[in-house]
Amino acid sequence: MLPLPLLWLLSSSLALIEARTALSIDDITSLNTGSLPNPPSFSIPSQGEDGSPLSVTIALCSDASPSPRFFLSNVSNADSQPDPSSSSLGSSSREVVLTNGFGNWTAFFPNGGVLAVDVNGASNVQFDIGVSDGDPIHEALEALPLLGDTTANQAILFSAPFSPLPSIPVPTSALSNTNITLLITPTSRGTAATNPLNSACFLSAKPSTGKIANQTVWARDTQGFRVQWLVEGLIPSTNYTAYVLNGTKVSGPIYFATKSASFSCPLVHSLPYCPSVAYSGTYDALTLPSNISTPLLSYLTNFTTVVNTFACGRDWYSPLVGCNDCQREYRAWLCATSFTRCSEPSPGNPSGFTSIPPEPSATGIFASLASLLPGSSNANSKQQPLSALLPQPTSAPQRNAFLPAFPSTYTQLLPCIEQCQAVDRACPPFIGFKCPVQKFNAGASYGVGYVDGPGGEKGKGLAGVSQDRWGNVWCNYVEAL
Repeated sequence: MLPLPLLWLLSSSLALIEARTALSIDDITSLNTGSLPNPPSFSIPSQGEDGSPLSVTIALCSDASPSPRFFLSNVSNADSQPDPSSSSLGSSSREVVLTNGFGNWTAFFPNGGVLAVDVNGASNVQFDIGVSDGDPIHEALEALPLLGDTTANQAILFSAPFSPLPSIPVPTSALSNTNITLLITPTSRGTAATNPLNSACFLSAKPSTGKIANQTVWARDTQGFRVQWLVEGLIPSTNYTAYVLNGTKVSGPIYFATKSASFSCPLVHSLPYCPSVAYSGTYDALTLPSNISTPLLSYLTNFTTVVNTFACGRDWYSPLVGCNDCQREYRAWLCATSFTRCSEPSPGNPSGFTSIPPEPSATGIFASLASLLPGSSNANSKQQPLSALLPQPTSAPQRNAFLPAFPSTYTQLLPCIEQCQAVDRACPPFIGFKCPVQKFNAGASYGVGYVDGPGGEKGKGLAGVSQDRWGNVWCNYVEAL
């Protein structure tokens, strides 16, 4: 029999080996597969007295193939509880599958649980573990960033809304202390193209392309406050990928392309009277005529006066919309039609726009479908909508009569017909606001058939949206605020 002191020593050593590292709620544990504790498993605390489930999240911070595997059980966190593994999967244990570097299991842990790590041959892979009794600590958010527009070397982008609009005005300076950052990489050699990891700890270690010339908090629609970035120093005719990081949460990716080096229109944005305008136009905020806001504000004032002569808020006006909705939609339409949006054809289809002068229904869905008719060179190709582009010579008058003629030729991106129809729907009939009819001349001044279907079916148009996360912009739509 071994001496008693030696038995005590062996017992203490075994206890040290078998004791698991404890994880804490609302905390992040950073680890490396090359220096895991022994055993490579962790104790998950019991859920709180309110009985709320716990979310256990994993985020890979460095890439490896194969990657480590993670197994979790919610039976108990006692040291006597065996580690979960691939051979013990069942109702109380499972593998936390990683997608794009993220993994999450939300469950009840009345007696705690155990998280075990299988290195799986992956050496020196950094990863984070988070435990939360609320929202998951590591998360790929559903709400995406938003592209305003690009020029040859600039882009304006927005985060997803991070704070709802208050019932009373607040200074945006009170919201400027956010932990929200922007990451841009060239898509051809960027994270999204060559690496599936989209975790915040992985992305935050990557350099961002371009220089942020201006960052501000901005409300561009009713969804809430966003962070607005003006980025400079980009390369013409280049595809980019953008993410927005908010601590350990990731929004994106979205994709966009800069215009060609010959693109001459500047970005117009941050206009207090047209807060949703953020795109390439014939003039920017610095070169706009000083009196441009006067007629716009006059139109808005006169329109509001007329609308308010009606019984606003009465059910016999509409049980769904009121005068405020009418005013918001009118302002959005007025801004979209007053500030012409510039664009250019896709490099893959440089002739994808309407001839001059346009036929009454030449733009929008009609131009897209015409390219597929028998005899067309694209007749046998997959249907691909063309953007509502209309070349503008220097002799063409501005859509807004108060803007001087642009000194060079450019291509106009027409407003979506749904921009006009939103005013028609939101305003009382006596206003007499009417939109051009699709089968006659709507296509000459609006992008038709992109968003809604021919019978007005919402989202059933050729693209279903005015723009998408892949950088396609079919027609110009300004959100109402």
